[in-house]
Amino acid sequence: MDLGLQGKVALVTAASKGLGRAVAREFAREGAHVVMCARSEALEQAAQSIRQETGATILAVRADVTRPEDVEALVEATLRQFGRIDILFANSGGPKPGNFLNLSPQDWAEAVEIVLMSTVRLCYAVVPHMLRQGGGSIVANQSYSVKQPIDNLILSNSIRMAVIGLMKSLANELGPKGIRVNTINPAWTLTERVEQLMADRAARNGTSIEQEMARVTSDVPLGRMGTVEEYARAVVWLASPAASFIHGHALMFDGGAVRATL
Repeated sequence: MDLGLQGKVALVTAASKGLGRAVAREFAREGAHVVMCARSEALEQAAQSIRQETGATILAVRADVTRPEDVEALVEATLRQFGRIDILFANSGGPKPGNFLNLSPQDWAEAVEIVLMSTVRLCYAVVPHMLRQGGGSIVANQSYSVKQPIDNLILSNSIRMAVIGLMKSLANELGPKGIRVNTINPAWTLTERVEQLMADRAARNGTSIEQEMARVTSDVPLGRMGTVEEYARAVVWLASPAASFIHGHALMFDGGAVRATL
């Protein structure tokens, strides 16, 4: 299937590793020009690896999406290089774990900045340009916890719901103006970070990595975690013209773990 991404400009945040890097790579493989953003020094190495593999034009911009001035500079750099932004993949790190009484109001404020306000600021920075060019596509990465809360992650469970509300509202506002807005909500996905978490759990519990992975996927009908490649293909399709009538949707990337009927 031709996704219609040849020559499109995709801005991908938190792209130096994990899910963001996989998404940037998949956009590049589909012929898009890609802007990769992250705070990490590893960003340029990740960008160069994707350039060499795909031959795509990649712009790497160091930025912290919790800082308004960094978001503005990121969008300005994208427009200087490419003159337009067709796709925004809004992605960020997650807030700290913990139960309610283990966390402070300051933890809540920091989580709002990381999860909600980073997405708000990215949309404020990008949407006016999409309106001027006559359209665009926004996909926000969240979590399957928006349907099924995860123990010990009350910050994520709560604040990601606000992003879903933002995206659904933007879908109503921006759809008539040619901008599609969706979210993708992954369950456990096999990134390097997750592999590290499983290794740490195995060391603490005297088990194996395979046993720990089996525990966290015991309620997944497909019986395993998703791969970053599977995740990236889902995101890139959702963001692409090939999904032109998918709008205001919260796509679950969970192997069937969420049992809710709606």
